Amino acid sequence: MFSKKTPLEEKRLHSLMELAGELAFRLSLQGEIIQASKRAASMLAPGTPLAGMSLFELVRLSDRHAIEAAFMQAVQTRQITRVSVRLSTRAGAVWFELEMVAVDEPDAEVLVAGRDVSAQHATEERLRHMATHDELTGLPNRSLLTDRLRMAIAQARRSDSGFTVVELDLDGFKKVNDALGHGVGDSLLRIAADRLRVLLRDVDTLARVGGDEFVVVLPGVIEEAEINAIARRMISSMQLPFEIDGNTLYVSTSIGAAVYPVHGDTDVKLLAHADTALYRAKETGKARCVIYNQIVFNRLEHDVSMEAAMFEAVRNGEFLLHYQPIVDARTRQIMGFEALMRWMRPDMGMVPPNQFIPMAEDNGLINLLGAWALKVACVQVKRFQEAAGRTLYVSVNVSPRQFRSDQFIDMVDDALKLSGLDGSQLLLEITEGILMSDPEHAEQLLTKITSRGVRIAIDDFGTGYSSLVYLKRFPIAALKIDRTFIKDLPESVKDAAICNVVLSLASHLGLSTVAEGVENEFQLKFLAMQGCSLIQGFHTGHPMVPNAVIDVLQSEAALQN
Repeated sequence: MFSKKTPLEEKRLHSLMELAGELAFRLSLQGEIIQASKRAASMLAPGTPLAGMSLFELVRLSDRHAIEAAFMQAVQTRQITRVSVRLSTRAGAVWFELEMVAVDEPDAEVLVAGRDVSAQHATEERLRHMATHDELTGLPNRSLLTDRLRMAIAQARRSDSGFTVVELDLDGFKKVNDALGHGVGDSLLRIAADRLRVLLRDVDTLARVGGDEFVVVLPGVIEEAEINAIARRMISSMQLPFEIDGNTLYVSTSIGAAVYPVHGDTDVKLLAHADTALYRAKETGKARCVIYNQIVFNRLEHDVSMEAAMFEAVRNGEFLLHYQPIVDARTRQIMGFEALMRWMRPDMGMVPPNQFIPMAEDNGLINLLGAWALKVACVQVKRFQEAAGRTLYVSVNVSPRQFRSDQFIDMVDDALKLSGLDGSQLLLEITEGILMSDPEHAEQLLTKITSRGVRIAIDDFGTGYSSLVYLKRFPIAALKIDRTFIKDLPESVKDAAICNVVLSLASHLGLSTVAEGVENEFQLKFLAMQGCSLIQGFHTGHPMVPNAVIDVLQSEAALQN
């Protein structure tokens, strides 16, 4: 902008200053103003002479170190030096980019020219804010939260103190979004953010990390009682009604917390463990706070590992079926088998069904496993019939997700077609809860199933819904009496009474009955005397692999011949 050593007379220099940039100064080598352009004088100090003042006095205090450093560089290097600082003007603090160069002729001094860059700075600041803040709520986003967490960790290490990370989300938010649209959902999030802000201290960090999830960093808070007190205030605040566009909405919040350094010494661990605790809070009732503990983490880590192993197990063919005999209560003859899914892990052995079946139900793998089990069981019972030389049936459990699947009726058709099994030789076991969760769908589907000759049994009868309306409404062929009513027979008067009622009810409705969990001769005789049709349990046969079943059936056939 200025030549390094241009020999200018005073008058020509003055004229050049008035033409150069928005601001122009001549400074001594100590930074005092020798001369200022008229525009600089009117903008910075109207009515007050600038000559004799230090330029540094016109710069905001926080920027003085920057301009002093740039000025010294210009003096020492005799090169043009640039710096952006805020100058105090009539309109307030304005960002200017100043260019400075030291010259030796006609006198040793520093020439300065400046231009207003406040618009550019405002744009850059907006971009920085957008990169580090959530657009909807104005809260810090995940990127800025990570920085704040790392700062909190560094400060806690220096002071040998701790802090708490709280993660929360809004229970029921998805329903609001789905029912009323994202506009209402966005308004709810903004209000929720405002409610949380007023509960927190200036030193706390509140961030929105995605969807309806928020994270709070609480410096100095490490005691369980204090964490729970803060959580209760958050929960109470969210439980107040939200008035949005004429709608009165209600949501709650679930909260998970992790404490530094007890529950983690990095930002990644703290967030992961707070999230684990949040998951536990939602899993155990919602609208509550759970503070992280290692037991919860180990269980969830085990679940994640097992879930991954399940998908591998499907590819590796590690799932198999065992078959437990179902016998006539009076003759003890085998009438059929219940197909029971098993998982044989090469590295761990047999995995209990109560560990992997609920997980398969949650992740959707049960549809694939259920379809496979249905086909294999139907094919296998045909082999059993050949070994026995007579008709047998197979009983297969149906999961809730399977039953709701649009492809379930096709699964049944495929299994019957592949095996050549007559529909009457297939019994599908369905729980009471499945039927009553969507009665209309259940009635339509069961009608289609029974039209193929397939029979329906109510599994775990008496442990679910108390309403008996489904016995009248749905085409049910059998009731399976749950083992909880069998294990204390015949000594338990209450269990005996319950079994008598169920057996009498089934008899009057023309339904067959299967007693599960029969483990001794006393239980079997009692049930047979009360009219129970079929028995299943360790007393009459453990679950067996297919070859063992064939051996039993062939031995039975040989004795009869």
